[in-house]
Amino acid sequence: MSGIIVGLDIGSAFIRVAIGELDFDNNIRIIGVAKSPSKGVNNGVIINSSAVEACVKEALGAAEQMAGVDVSYVYVSIGGSQVSSINSSGQIGIDPSSRNRRMDVGENAKKRAIDAAEAINYPLEKQKLHTIPREWIVDGISYKNEHIKDLIGTEGVRLEVKVHIVMASITACKKIDDTIMHLGYQRGGRTLKTLAAAVATLPREDMELGSILIDLGGGTTDVMVIYDSAPVYTVSIPVGGWYVTNDIAQVKGIPFDVAEDIKIKYGCCWIDESEEDETVTIPGVGSRPPEETSRFELCQIIQSRMDEIFSMIKDSVRKHSGLTSLNGSIVLTGGGALMYGIVELAQSVWRTTAVRKGEAPNLGDLDCGPLGRNAYRQPDFATAVGLVLANKSGAEAEKPSKKSNSRHEDKKDVFGGLKNGAKSFWKKMGF
Repeated sequence: MSGIIVGLDIGSAFIRVAIGELDFDNNIRIIGVAKSPSKGVNNGVIINSSAVEACVKEALGAAEQMAGVDVSYVYVSIGGSQVSSINSSGQIGIDPSSRNRRMDVGENAKKRAIDAAEAINYPLEKQKLHTIPREWIVDGISYKNEHIKDLIGTEGVRLEVKVHIVMASITACKKIDDTIMHLGYQRGGRTLKTLAAAVATLPREDMELGSILIDLGGGTTDVMVIYDSAPVYTVSIPVGGWYVTNDIAQVKGIPFDVAEDIKIKYGCCWIDESEEDETVTIPGVGSRPPEETSRFELCQIIQSRMDEIFSMIKDSVRKHSGLTSLNGSIVLTGGGALMYGIVELAQSVWRTTAVRKGEAPNLGDLDCGPLGRNAYRQPDFATAVGLVLANKSGAEAEKPSKKSNSRHEDKKDVFGGLKNGAKSFWKKMGF
C-alpha cells in the first residue's frame, strides 16, 4: 500500500497532527488531521510527561480515526526554548592525501568539510539536530544553494563550507521520544519546528530573496530567517499568545481561562473604525455580574503585546541575522497567525506590505469536521503538514500501517545524510 506519513506538532497550547498518504503517482494527500488542547508543556518544553502523553494520544487517535488507518511511525517537531543555533564554517583540502593536488569535488570531500564545520564545542546539555549548508567555496569561488548542482565535479585545491547548525536539548529530545514510544509508536525523525513550517509555506522564490518565518505559538514565538535558500538565523522569543491572554486577564480582572476564551472568540490586534464600537460581553465570575467592554479596548490590550513581540523579533533579526535587505516575505504561522488583524499589525511594525499568513498547498479536499474543511491548510497546521511533506521520501519504506509493539526500534531520520543535515528538505526545494 502507499506510504503513510504522520506529522506531530507538540505545542504549548495545542497538539496538532497531520496524516499524509502517498498515492500511486507519488503525490501526497492529507487524509487525517486533529487538534487537541495541550497540557504539561511550557514554552515548548515538556514538564509533565503523563499529561502530554494523554493529549498526544487523544490527537493521534482522532487523526487516525479520520484517516481510517493505524499508524506506526511519527515524525515530530521541536522548537521553543529547548532549541538554539549557531553559524559555523569548515575548510579542508580536496585531496584526501594532503598533497594539495587539484581534484574534483566529490561527496567525500563535502562530508569532510561538513565534519570540519561541526568540530566546535557544543553545550554539554545540547545535541545536534540539523547541520544545513549555506554556502560552498572552492578556491575562493562561491557556490550558494541555487548553484549547488554546479559544485560536484568542480576542480580545486581547497573546499570550504558555511553551515547553520541547529541544536536541541538532550533532555527535551528524550522526553519527546519517551512520550511517543510509551504510546506504542516509533519516532521517525525530529525536525526544527520553523524548518518544517517553511517546507509547507515558503516557495523557493521567497527563500532565495530573503524571508522571515514567524511561528506565533502559545508559550514562545519561533523565528527563522532564510536567505539565498538557506537558514541564516533561528531564534525563539520567550513570549507568546499566553502573554496576551494574561494581559487581558490582568486588565479586566478575570480568570485566565475566561480571558483565553474571549481572546479566541473576539480578539484582534488591528481594527477598522467601523468596528470600534462593537461590544464584547465578559461573562460574570463568582458574584460579579457580566460586563460589557468595547472591541476597541480589547484590541488595544492585545495590540500592545503583539506589537512588542514583533518589535522584539525585528530587533533580534537586525542584530544577529546579517540580513541587510528583505526582498521576500514575512510569513506568519502558528495559532497566533489566526488572530484577526495580525497581518496588518505586522505590516505596520515591519513597514512592508510583503506579509502574509502561511498557507499549506492544496493536498486534497478533506472534511475536517469541526475544524472546518481543509483545515490543514491553515497557518496553525503549517508545522504538522510540513513534517509530512519533508518526510515524503521516508514514506516509501513505510511498514504496513499497524502499531508496533517495539519501544526501541527507530526509523532512520530522513533529514539525515551529512550529519543530520536537512538533506531531503533542500532536495525538495530544487537543489
